[in-house]
Amino acid sequence: MNIQRNGSQPSGKGPADWFTGTVRIDPLFQPSSPARAAGAIVTFEPGARTAWHTHPLGQTLIVTSGCGRVQRLGGPIAEIRPGDVVWFPPGEKHWHGASPTTAMTHIAIQESLDGKVVDWLEHVTDEQYQSIQPNS
Repeated sequence: MNIQRNGSQPSGKGPADWFTGTVRIDPLFQPSSPARAAGAIVTFEPGARTAWHTHPLGQTLIVTSGCGRVQRLGGPIAEIRPGDVVWFPPGEKHWHGASPTTAMTHIAIQESLDGKVVDWLEHVTDEQYQSIQPNS
């Protein structure tokens, strides 16, 4: 058994290469072999978002506070709120973040495949982020 104490891992700033706006990442857990799952709490300030990206084994988001947006390539922007659970299948190109006016926090869980959990791609432009009214 291993207990990871709250506050035992430092918060980090979401790197500008992978995020637009102000993002804080609080690590929760890393995989211990043979497990492959890792998790983090990610907080997006209003208007902040990820770049487009994919996960080799998919990703689960559990929204814990605020109001956010998610989109898969070719699909509509969807609004997400506390209690919502979002699943992105392996290889699905997507992004997620806060709404333009409200911060959003989620727990992100993804599995590692050959040491890799994510493939970062291009940034979501302001035009893409604001071009479509979200579906609820």
